Amino acid sequence: MKILVPVKRVAALEDDFQIFADGRDVDPECLNYDLNEWDSFALEQAVLIKEAASTDVQVVAVTVGPEPCDEILRACLAKGADRALRVWDDSMLGSDPIAIARVLAAVAGRQAPQLVLTGAQSSDHGHATTGIALSAALDWPHVAVVAGLKYAAGDARATATRELEAGLLQDVELVLPAVLTIQLGINKPRYASLRAIKQAAAKPIEVLALSDLGLAASVVGEAGSASRVRRMVIPEKGRAQMIEGTVQQKAQRLAQIIREYKAA
Repeated sequence: MKILVPVKRVAALEDDFQIFADGRDVDPECLNYDLNEWDSFALEQAVLIKEAASTDVQVVAVTVGPEPCDEILRACLAKGADRALRVWDDSMLGSDPIAIARVLAAVAGRQAPQLVLTGAQSSDHGHATTGIALSAALDWPHVAVVAGLKYAAGDARATATRELEAGLLQDVELVLPAVLTIQLGINKPRYASLRAIKQAAAKPIEVLALSDLGLAASVVGEAGSASRVRRMVIPEKGRAQMIEGTVQQKAQRLAQIIREYKAA
């Protein structure tokens, strides 16, 4: 069986950064990149299933992005993934999570996994949308924010424990194939050994174009996206204000602040 693990190369801001003149993105020279933390837990869960299996299990890591994304795929190979795929085409620039999910669904259709494990969200944009949109595109059952998983390779069903509000947990049984978005803390991601890193550097990374997936340029990029970034701004720094006086005076002052804010 196959387990597909979509992963993302995420950006983190340096202390000093610049936004492009058009206001739509940050200068990449001001960014540091790494494997998305949530995806590390999803990958580890896939590898744990493989290691516990009595049958053959193949873990396939996939990302959507240009050549620099090979770095995170090699990290996945070093941590136990068996294969790595990267999908890219210049027409994918500006793709939102829905368009990315459309691409990943095409990859899943090509790879025919029994299970898709992806991070619950990304640490840069935090949309928490791609995994759920992927399940919709595939018309597969899904469970989001999975904090526990009972599943043995080859089983037709899995039981996922998902996080709810106020610290509540819920067990959900679902039929496979399915998509699960993995929460932090479900396991303890391993560190890659120096030997595994060297071996991963020599492994091939399969690169796919839109044409390989049977997709048109019109379904990705801004043209195929349901949303787009209009502008980015750096929030103005404000200061907290302590409201003094009696309870009635505090309530009156708070009401005045709200009226002033609504009028602004």
